[in-house]
Amino acid sequence: MNRETAIDLLRRTPFTQGRVRQVAMPPAARTLSTLSHVDYEDAFLVETGPAQDRTGEQWARAVLDDAPVIMRSALRSGWFALGLELGSTRSDRFVLGWEVGRSSPDFALLAARSRLGLPAELLFKRQEHTLLFATFVQQENHIARAVWAGVAPVHRQVVRCVLEQASCSDPWRSAIRRRAAPVPPSR
Repeated sequence: MNRETAIDLLRRTPFTQGRVRQVAMPPAARTLSTLSHVDYEDAFLVETGPAQDRTGEQWARAVLDDAPVIMRSALRSGWFALGLELGSTRSDRFVLGWEVGRSSPDFALLAARSRLGLPAELLFKRQEHTLLFATFVQQENHIARAVWAGVAPVHRQVVRCVLEQASCSDPWRSAIRRRAAPVPPSR
C-alpha cells in the first residue's frame, strides 16, 4: 500500500467525537512491557461501555482481526515496511500476525521482532468502561531511531483510525448495546 492509499483510508474513516483519545501512559501499563527498554510509547483510550465480558485478547482480535480487509492489508503492509516479523493470520498464537506474548483476562500483550531494529509490543487492556491500547517500541540502532522519528506521527493517526473504525463497527456496537440493554425480569 502506498502513502496516498493509506491517507485516503484515514480520510474515509468515520470519526466520532470523544470516543478515542490519546492519554498519558499509565505506569501500571508500562510495567507490562517485556522489551529490555522502551524508547517510544503511546496510549489511547477508547470507550467501550462495560468491558468485562471480553478478555484482553478478545478485544485485540475485535480491533485487529475483525477490521475491514482493506484496513488489515494496510496495517500488515505498514508493519512489513518497518521490518516487523509477523506470523500467521490463521493461528490462535497470533493476532493479525502479532504473537500473543502474554494474555490474561484483563490484558493481552502482542509482540513482534523487527529486522530493522524496531521490536514492538501492542497492549490491549480492558478497563471498566474503556479499552486501553498502548504501543511500546524499542529502537536498537540509529537507523531504527531515524525511521521511527518519521513514522511516529503517522502511527498515532493510524492507531486513532483503527480504534475509531473498530468502535464504529456493527459487532462492537452490538456488543455494547447487548451489555447496556436491561435484563428482563425472570419469572
